[in-house]
Amino acid sequence: MFMKYLISLLILSLAAVGVAHAEGEIYKCTAPNGGVEYKNNGATKDCKKLELQGISIIPAPVSAKKQGSVQTASLKSSSSPADFPRIDSGTQKARDNDRRQILLDELKNEQNKLAGLKKDYNNGEPERQADEKNFAKYEERVTAMKGDISRTERNIEALQRELKREGGELK
Repeated sequence: MFMKYLISLLILSLAAVGVAHAEGEIYKCTAPNGGVEYKNNGATKDCKKLELQGISIIPAPVSAKKQGSVQTASLKSSSSPADFPRIDSGTQKARDNDRRQILLDELKNEQNKLAGLKKDYNNGEPERQADEKNFAKYEERVTAMKGDISRTERNIEALQRELKREGGELK
């Protein structure tokens, strides 16, 4: 607890060094209980004046606009850097089609998974398994099945939203 207090006090005092250095002096004092305190006056005993260095100020780099460089209209409208690699439209179209096909495959898999889960769930009354002689185990499995069905339905909804965002119809 004491160490935590000491560290937080040190951090706060270091944060205030810039302000305190500009306004006055900082003293490191040993309290009667043995703790370390930082004060702006050293009138009490067991205090030592700290010699603190000034704050270093590093100016921000000058932007291209301030240097007077002229950018082309195409670079101004683009949000990517000038040296960023460009992809031709044919390659991008092929990538978009591949992405869409992956989403459709995932959607189909999730729909098949949901159908299997609902079949096993049997409208809330799945068949008891051999190791479920205890009703609590059966209820636990039924609850887990409900969660699996809900999660799979949310996955399907998310995939459908993503496919709609891609700008196409769902198959």
